[in-house]
Amino acid sequence: MLRGELLVSGGFLLVAVALPCLAGVSGFSLATAALFVLAIAAAGNVRFDVGAGFTVPTQAIFVPMLFSLPVSVVPLLVALALGLGMLPRIIRRHDPPSWLLTAASNSWFAIGPAAVLLIAGDHSPSHTVGVLILALAAQFVCDFAACATRERLFARSTIRELIAEVRPIYAIDFALSPLGLAVAITASAVHSYWMVLLVVPLFGVLQLFSKERRERLDQLVELHVAYQGTALLLGDVVEADDSYTGEHSKSVVRLALDVAEDLQLDADSKRNIEFGALLHDVGKIAIPKEIINKPGKLDDQEWAIVKTHTIEGQRMLEKIGGFMREIGRIVRSSHERWDGHGYPDALSGEAIPLESRIVAVCDAFNAMTTTRSYRTAMSAAAALAELERCAGSQFDPRIVASLARVVSLAPEARRAADGNPLRDPALALAVGGAQVQE
Repeated sequence: MLRGELLVSGGFLLVAVALPCLAGVSGFSLATAALFVLAIAAAGNVRFDVGAGFTVPTQAIFVPMLFSLPVSVVPLLVALALGLGMLPRIIRRHDPPSWLLTAASNSWFAIGPAAVLLIAGDHSPSHTVGVLILALAAQFVCDFAACATRERLFARSTIRELIAEVRPIYAIDFALSPLGLAVAITASAVHSYWMVLLVVPLFGVLQLFSKERRERLDQLVELHVAYQGTALLLGDVVEADDSYTGEHSKSVVRLALDVAEDLQLDADSKRNIEFGALLHDVGKIAIPKEIINKPGKLDDQEWAIVKTHTIEGQRMLEKIGGFMREIGRIVRSSHERWDGHGYPDALSGEAIPLESRIVAVCDAFNAMTTTRSYRTAMSAAAALAELERCAGSQFDPRIVASLARVVSLAPEARRAADGNPLRDPALALAVGGAQVQE
């Protein structure tokens, strides 16, 4: 990781040093440079959450900086400012000294607009709109290219994931750019670069909002942990009551989350799938043990009692409240069929919640590949063939296709195949590596 950071940072420094060497430096003011460096260092510490990460309002300072200093030295000064802004956290040992390398690698965004303005040749904030838009676009392109290179070196995120991550950050930069341009035009008109201090109160407001948002997020995290603890406790109760049901639910969770990832579902859907898969059998607590653990097939009356477990599960989860009510809806529909012949509400097609459809397919696959009291386990290949045969009638065809991809590509399954007595490598994913009776 350090080697990759050195590569990205070194590339920036080469380009940033080349700009003043090739374009020259004229009209440089040390006082003006110090003003903007300190302002960007301060702005870099005003962090506020955006999407899955955070951003800083440096754009409001960076834009007037481009028109207040020789543009060829701006990228180097930006890197200096970001490094200066990191020093307090490093001194307090909140961040390691090696993080100073990121000051250079995170400054690539300054290269694009600096190059565009140098090529345009007119060092004035009153450029044509086309030049200004091109400079902003170049900023985003250079920054994204640097981020993509870093992610590629570290093998952390795909391009699609990176786009989703930076989109809200670039939206904030885009929104702050007109403010920065207005400050630059005003400073140029009155011949005073101290006008940049007019945006400092904005940092205080953003800091206040950021603090309140973090407090709310912390409360939400605590609430989520409480819900998760409740779900795990219920899962332990189910497992204590019926060891098969407990282990089965945990295996379904693993499969369902892999399918959710394959379908590229959002975070809320993944959360619902995780809880829905874990608790899809929780209502069996209300079913008599002699029926749940009966060796052999159930008669019609017993089967009618078992089918009430989805309704019982929803009832239990609704008592917890909060988003567990939504999980209860998923649990209730986890045994519906694509063709409308399921229970308890005879829903069909898209009327069945997507999370319930995913749980249903993963539930069926795991059940078929696990030895029960009345039959031995199927191979994974046979279970997949059965799911595909029932796709379009009992199961959503898209979910079946996704599960087939997950089972065939799962690295855990491939590792289990090497020296593992399981006949089918995908079976390890379904039963957690347990020995299966043939």
